[in-house]
Amino acid sequence: MTPEEITTTLTELFGTSVVAAIASESWQVDTPNFRLLVLLSEDKSWLRILLPIVPAQEAQAFLQQFLEANFDETQEVRYALHQGVVWGIFQHNSNTLESADFSSAINRLISLHKAGLDEVFNKLVEKQIRQIIQAAKQQGQSLEATMQNLERFYAEGLLGEISQTSKAQEEVLAAWRRQLERLWNEDD
Repeated sequence: MTPEEITTTLTELFGTSVVAAIASESWQVDTPNFRLLVLLSEDKSWLRILLPIVPAQEAQAFLQQFLEANFDETQEVRYALHQGVVWGIFQHNSNTLESADFSSAINRLISLHKAGLDEVFNKLVEKQIRQIIQAAKQQGQSLEATMQNLERFYAEGLLGEISQTSKAQEEVLAAWRRQLERLWNEDD
């Protein structure tokens, strides 16, 4: 892709009002929801697209899930950690990059940005629920017995928040039940 093709594609995707050339062979897309950077190497042979996802401090508990997502789910884009920020990045040889692939990479990065911590948090929760299921089954517990234990933990204050209302506790327990029912037979 040439610098002209990059400018044209960015303008087609976002419009002229949010796309700016910030330096020689560098572009910035500023929207109300995100700031996307497109950078060409000095020799114009390599292109990089960057989009900040979340501060690293907020993501610390989920770094394993981010790396696992890089391996299985992120396709042509990746999560990266730099200067205290988790970024979505795409890197490609600019000479072989097609406009459609450039646009696709931008759309994938925007999807990562929109998801923020939600997807990695959900994966962490699911992994922990699977561990609970595995431990319950090793002890010979049924789904109902496992659910009764969770209800008891909430009633005794071992789980949940101290100031949690009974309605909020019921909602949390209903969510537990849905997840346990969904995953219970998968790990047989």
